Amino acid sequence: MIYISNIDWASYVRSVMGRVAVTDGMDKKAVEMIISSGHEVVLQHYSEADLLKGILSNFDAVVVRSATKMTREVISASKKENKGLTFIGRAGVGVDNIDINAATENNITVCNTPRASTKSVVEMTIAHLLASCRKITIADRKLKEGIWAKKELVGTELSGKSLGLIGYGRIAQRVGIIAKLLGMNVHAYDPYVSKEIAIKNDCELHDEVNSVFRKCTHVSIHCNLTEETYHLVNSSRINLMSGIGDDGINCGNHLINCARGGVVDEIAALKALESGQLSSVALDVFENEPAIENPLIAHENFHGTPHIGAATKEAQARIGIEMASLVIESLNGNKPSTSLN
Repeated sequence: MIYISNIDWASYVRSVMGRVAVTDGMDKKAVEMIISSGHEVVLQHYSEADLLKGILSNFDAVVVRSATKMTREVISASKKENKGLTFIGRAGVGVDNIDINAATENNITVCNTPRASTKSVVEMTIAHLLASCRKITIADRKLKEGIWAKKELVGTELSGKSLGLIGYGRIAQRVGIIAKLLGMNVHAYDPYVSKEIAIKNDCELHDEVNSVFRKCTHVSIHCNLTEETYHLVNSSRINLMSGIGDDGINCGNHLINCARGGVVDEIAALKALESGQLSSVALDVFENEPAIENPLIAHENFHGTPHIGAATKEAQARIGIEMASLVIESLNGNKPSTSLN
């Protein structure tokens, strides 16, 4: 579907400078912003077969979310002689669905929008954190089953407990600030962040990831999915968690991931729930999505959301405007300063 706003057709055809494919949806105002700059926008999701046949070679830029996989093969098919893609935009944060090395080899600029969804993902993380220790989702299910389980649903406070942040970028830092306000002690592991940033936020930055698991009863994931971080959260690390808060309360161990699927070994997480080593697991992202048949979901002490951390009206508007600006800048012949390659 070609999206055209209420503009003069003759003027539009004369002024079109570039073609932009938007494969996974985009905020309406952002689409109109690109069109107003003289570019054509096609809103259409393409199958993997279409992508491999080179359908994107008919475009100068493509904007994707997580559904469209820009693999090496797809990227190669998207360049033909002197035409094809020059820009790949990820409307969101994670870029594990884009082969950046292949894009670089084909002179394609890759950009994402890491700042736009920060507030929404922070709120989602805190929501899961609170739901875990106060057993909110279990209470909701019991009520719907007609069970008044007041005595069974004694939770624990966040205050006096230690929160471990695996990855300490923008989102993790804000989560940590809120956790401090709730009375938590905050720890983090991120080999790419300076200790000065952690000290400024009253966060203890650890030199190795295992020490965070040893110290913390609540662990939240905030890193990208890479070869280094794949299944970083595994049985051996989960078993390092003590279940005892800094205040001496037996609060159990709690795991949250609103970052990228695949960082958590979901089979290990399920086994830990079954053994009682983990008291709760809360995921917004999964290794394979949609995760409808994932056995982890059926466990009573699991609660999840279908990858909606950034799915707020406010975040989608910000993501769209930021990405539209990057697309326009690139099609105007300039390489965005926030390019990932």
